[in-house]
Amino acid sequence: MFKSEIYIQRRNRLKQQLSSSIGYSGIALFIGHDESPINFTDNCYPFRQDSSFLYFFGHNLPKLIGVVDIDEGIDYLFGNDAGMDELIWTGPQPTIKELGERVGISRTGSIKKFESFFQRACSYKRRIHFLPPYRKETVFKLLKWLRIVDISSELDILPSQKLLSESPLSSMKLQPSIELIKAVVAQREVKTDEEIAQIEEAVNISAEMHIEAMKVAKDGMTEQQLLSAVYKKMFDHGCISMAFTPIATTRGETLHNHFYGNTLKKGDLFLLDAGVENSMHYASDLSTTFPVDAKLTTIQKDIYQITLDAHKKAVSALAPEVPFKDVHFKASKAIVKGLKDIGLMKGNVDDAVALGAHALFFPCGTGHMMGLDVHDMEDLGEVYVGYDGEPKSTQFGLKSLRLAKPLKAGFVLTIEPGIYFIPALIDKWHSEKKFLHFINYKALEPYRKFGGIRNEEDYIITETGARLLGKSSLPYNLIDGNSAGN
Repeated sequence: MFKSEIYIQRRNRLKQQLSSSIGYSGIALFIGHDESPINFTDNCYPFRQDSSFLYFFGHNLPKLIGVVDIDEGIDYLFGNDAGMDELIWTGPQPTIKELGERVGISRTGSIKKFESFFQRACSYKRRIHFLPPYRKETVFKLLKWLRIVDISSELDILPSQKLLSESPLSSMKLQPSIELIKAVVAQREVKTDEEIAQIEEAVNISAEMHIEAMKVAKDGMTEQQLLSAVYKKMFDHGCISMAFTPIATTRGETLHNHFYGNTLKKGDLFLLDAGVENSMHYASDLSTTFPVDAKLTTIQKDIYQITLDAHKKAVSALAPEVPFKDVHFKASKAIVKGLKDIGLMKGNVDDAVALGAHALFFPCGTGHMMGLDVHDMEDLGEVYVGYDGEPKSTQFGLKSLRLAKPLKAGFVLTIEPGIYFIPALIDKWHSEKKFLHFINYKALEPYRKFGGIRNEEDYIITETGARLLGKSSLPYNLIDGNSAGN
């Protein structure tokens, strides 16, 4: 955890933001996660706290509730002290009072006291601000506390799907607070020096994992065996969790490929997209693509060079006030230009990108925000996190761009343009005679089993431009004919 002063400052800033935007009105509710059973109550998935709760209240422990009282300027932490039946299984645990002191909160109490506090707030018709709930148990708690459903507080169960459908989140009675969403985004999107240090630590550990993968990859190894070496490196550095489910595959054209059953062979490209969550729960996100036998074929070298050119174009465009959508378009145009040079695309580069013809090869975005979440604050809604409330494009490819708004100093983001040859998508577009004046479908035949290439780094936006976070793991020397592991 950070020092208690940091959490106090964060909550005070939130109160200032909310009071200036909505006036002194109500309470902001931060509902911590419960344990999530795998197959019976006492066998749970590894616990991970909600990121906004972590940001303002610090504790990675279950069954906690944080409250920021905007009117009174008081913070509360609620939770139950462990009883003897729990302590014999867990060992000594801090009391809720002690947990409060660690994050600068003196007003603490049990969950029952919280429910009384909450009902008093409702009875006085105070505004209840909460973030969009993405776990069913959180939805259920809100439904119960707001008395949208009548169910005994002793029943620790989830509502049926029918019950949830009868009380949708779009209901005015269970509507997340737009003011709170905007205030949290405005605060979390700009990273402090303490946060940047944590993210950079996670990036450096991840770089070691990627370098290790390039060193150990060999013909005849399975994807799972290679991934085990990556996990070992993560554990060796003291991390206990990946920031997301790794992508480790010879079939890189599948953007989120979580199948690890293929066997590596000479001539294959291997795509690893993996990052760790460090001890303070900050994420990293790196991708490397490299040949199993350490040398690129002529076709692979051509495509690899185009992806590197697109990567460099995107990085060179990073600066405060630059819309990230423009960064994405620069990377996209570099891809079209490169594919034109080798005969896979044709026509005007600007027109091809504007109409979305390049999305056949690049159907995703150039990057996204990163912090306590690998896709930072995605639970709060991309329209607020990446678009400042402006609507997203519905165009294929561009609709997958998670970040488009102007950049600010302190933003942490990924740069990850790629080229993918997806046979099913190629066949669909070809059968529809789509973009015939931009795409040379006949020339694509030798590339049907190519796979995909994505190389990814993490950057911090500075006052004058951008800085690479941590050390790079990208095998730039592949184009010069050197091995990926060097």
